[in-house]
Amino acid sequence: MNTAGTIDRPLTHDPQKQAPMKPSTHELAGSAPEDFTTSGANTSRQNRNREMQLIQEALARAHMHERQHEAERERRALRLATARRMQRRAERASLRARRALAMAVMQ
Repeated sequence: MNTAGTIDRPLTHDPQKQAPMKPSTHELAGSAPEDFTTSGANTSRQNRNREMQLIQEALARAHMHERQHEAERERRALRLATARRMQRRAERASLRARRALAMAVMQ
């Protein structure tokens, strides 16, 4: 049964104007007492803000983790390219040395 002032349909959507959750004894259903404190609403909002902040921190952490992996992949690719370049250079030097040795032996 969804009537105005219940959990499903609060009297107001502003958390500062909502009464803290406690059983009412003499008020009408859904009406907030005149002298209610907003500590319950503030605590709820702080928890919500903390949860939202934790979500943002988790997203930032995941983003940084992904960036670190990407940087590591780039470093590995750079090291591999450097290693291949040095290997080709060493092979060319080896061929030059063999040629020079063969020429020395032939003469």
